[in-house]
Amino acid sequence: MPVIRDAVPADAAAIAEIYTESIVQGDATMDETPWTPAQVTGMMAAHSAREGFIVLEHGGEVLGWGVYKRYSPRTGYRFAGETATYLRRDKTGAGHGSRLKRALIERCRASGYRHLVARVFADNAASVAYNQRLGYTVVGTQRQIGFRSGRWVDVTILQLIL
Repeated sequence: MPVIRDAVPADAAAIAEIYTESIVQGDATMDETPWTPAQVTGMMAAHSAREGFIVLEHGGEVLGWGVYKRYSPRTGYRFAGETATYLRRDKTGAGHGSRLKRALIERCRASGYRHLVARVFADNAASVAYNQRLGYTVVGTQRQIGFRSGRWVDVTILQLIL
């Protein structure tokens, strides 16, 4: 049975590898340069007490990861957080993403967040539906906000009020 736990520096290589799959695919992140394990370790160290990485592990292999972080450093947004999950592409469709997102939501709740945001490529209908199944609602779509893989990308914003 897969286990969800806080990520540790030893997970940095797996997190970077999984994220690179999404960068190469070009359908889930605006990043265009693969992360290195050192970058991931640096991000882990820079997170506040109300932010963090988690991983879903099975049989010693990291199958996916998630991050929860503050939405903005401005104090008026102190109760707003942002979540994201990434799975190995060959591990989708087995409920792992839903387990990760539920764990992120609970960590956000325990960290005092009241409002969560998810940003999704608008043409990634599966990701929009996945967030909606977990209680997020569509707030709107930002048209042509990103430029990725030679094309303008619309991003759908979803929210969950805890």
